[in-house]
Amino acid sequence: MGFDAGVLKNESEPAWDYKAGYPDWGGDNWKKKIDPTAWLKYSVFWYSQQVVGKLGQQTFERYVRAFDYGNKDVSAVDVSAPGQKGVWVMSSLQVSPVQQIAFLRKVVNRQLPLKSIAYEMTDNITRYDFSPEGWTIHGKTGTGSPGQDNKYDPNNAYGWYVGWATKGTQKIVFAKLIQDEQALSPNAGIRARDQLIHQISAVMKP
Repeated sequence: MGFDAGVLKNESEPAWDYKAGYPDWGGDNWKKKIDPTAWLKYSVFWYSQQVVGKLGQQTFERYVRAFDYGNKDVSAVDVSAPGQKGVWVMSSLQVSPVQQIAFLRKVVNRQLPLKSIAYEMTDNITRYDFSPEGWTIHGKTGTGSPGQDNKYDPNNAYGWYVGWATKGTQKIVFAKLIQDEQALSPNAGIRARDQLIHQISAVMKP
């Protein structure tokens, strides 16, 4: 939605500076100038806040409804004054693995009401730098925990890795979801990604 609306221009623009008071639990990788590529690579939460803030609440809601994404409920956090929160993390917007797959099929088949540049730039910034058995992987990690109170519980963390893989004319979509029963490192999203990549490597061998 950011590329479609013109808030995001390309892989390197806009580049926004970190400011005191922004969410900073991502460490040093968040406390610097961030562009769209770094945003996805380091899962920079405050950059997400800035993107949806520039869209505005009504436009953000319109895109989520047009995407038919999850339960489509973005009511819990006002994008103009999010504080340390985001409606997509331990809040009102919720999605299942089956819903993720349905959404990703629309992305891969370009069936969403978006400009071509939105698909092209999303393809570019989601590309993972590892190609098992000749497959090109595009994906995004996510980490959270149950509940809608914006409070992260590392002892019950959810880890997501969702995306798609291509090889020639072949395309597959995937959604990997794990849940921890104790605090572990690295975070659940990173481990979900690593598990999925390992599984793809195993099943895609000639």
